[in-house]
Amino acid sequence: MSATYRFRPARSDDATRVREIVFSVITEYGLSQNPSGTDRDLEDLQAHYQDAGGMFDVVENGDGQIVGCAGLYPMDTHTCELRKMYLVPEVRGVGLGKQLLEHCIAQARDLSFRKVTLETAAVLVEAIGLYRRYGFQTFEPDHLSSRCDQGMVLSLR
Repeated sequence: MSATYRFRPARSDDATRVREIVFSVITEYGLSQNPSGTDRDLEDLQAHYQDAGGMFDVVENGDGQIVGCAGLYPMDTHTCELRKMYLVPEVRGVGLGKQLLEHCIAQARDLSFRKVTLETAAVLVEAIGLYRRYGFQTFEPDHLSSRCDQGMVLSLR
């Protein structure tokens, strides 16, 4: 990867750009946005992630522009859910998704979670392949958001 990227905790002034990225990628793959439901967490990243014991980070390029994001939402004391892991099309295919996933897994361990779950949709073929390469397995969650059709889980033990 020739370009330089860095991960940093999201700030409140990042919310608009994060929503733009999430909603554009969701739309790109023909999935539906749900600002008053599944995507309500994007209104206040600090409250829904950091203050709750998780994390939400953005990916910046060398010019300081936000080009991606991902969050870990605490489900209970031992389990977090990987949410909103998206990259703009211009930075895909250079290994940044792999780096972002590795970053999130390391953060989950640092936060003392034992398990990472996620919800995804079959149309996100590249993401599902990446998750599988890192050991995520299919499982039946108690609940799935309306745009997702499968759950995956990774044990951190």
